[in-house]
Amino acid sequence: MGAVFFPVKLHVLGTLNHVQHMRVFDGNMEPSSPPDLGIPAGKSCSMPQRNYRVLVGVTGSVAALKLPLLIAELLKITGLEVKVVTTERAKHFYSVQEIPVTLYSDEDEWQLWQGRSDPVLHIELRRWADLMLVAPLDANTLAKLANGICDNLLTCVIRAWDLSKPLLFCPAMNTAMWEHPITAQHVEQLKGFGYTEIPCVVKKLVCGDEGRGAMAEVWTIVESVKRILEERGLPAQS
Repeated sequence: MGAVFFPVKLHVLGTLNHVQHMRVFDGNMEPSSPPDLGIPAGKSCSMPQRNYRVLVGVTGSVAALKLPLLIAELLKITGLEVKVVTTERAKHFYSVQEIPVTLYSDEDEWQLWQGRSDPVLHIELRRWADLMLVAPLDANTLAKLANGICDNLLTCVIRAWDLSKPLLFCPAMNTAMWEHPITAQHVEQLKGFGYTEIPCVVKKLVCGDEGRGAMAEVWTIVESVKRILEERGLPAQS
């Protein structure tokens, strides 16, 4: 029986309406060319290993200045694939050109969905990710998450988060905000959901105050991610 070629429309996260040509042999559909599994010539693998997917959320704290460094350090971990979800206010603290991975914001959520058959970005992202890291988590977004508010792309992803997957959060705010009694309640609420806190630290803040509230150091955050990888039996070499 001859080969019949026809296009199949695929939904790929971040890029829609890709067309892959398939062929049918005796009723079976297969790719027109073998998929690249990334296995060196001469070697075989019973099941190809895919990268571990980390979704980084960034909010409107001045600690968002460290996002380029954080992404650069995460990318040093072998087998890690990283994407970023940002709030609009977080964009004030870093340059998009400094982020070498796919970055999503509220505009992407609305541009992606045009009709009933289109994917919903915050759902696609929660499906894609194996681990979520929110760094920094400012006081405003902390309060939203603790109370179930989901009014932007980032908070919608977290509201829909699969609780069987790890979610790490790194609080960052002024000392006076950190010491307000409501903050401790919000942090405990998130921990009650099963999320893991990477505690803030004491240092001189950008505003000039000195005290607790600064985001954990980048190396501490990266080591926390590595520890999760190791606990799940995944390579965490860098």
